[in-house]
Amino acid sequence: MGAIRNTVLIVGILAMVTGLIWVGQGTGYFPYPSYSFMINQMPWAYGGAALAALGLILLMISRRM
Repeated sequence: MGAIRNTVLIVGILAMVTGLIWVGQGTGYFPYPSYSFMINQMPWAYGGAALAALGLILLMISRRM
């Protein structure tokens, strides 16, 4: 059970970090790299928020395992 818990924890952390980066790029607060097609594109911010929420859910699940 420990290996599954660690896997869910790592996937949750990666999903949260990736989601927050997408939100930052989609809203224009994190415009790096400057040639990214995601900058100031709100659909990426919405998708990032959903991915970050999924990551948070996975973190909560891993804490209860």
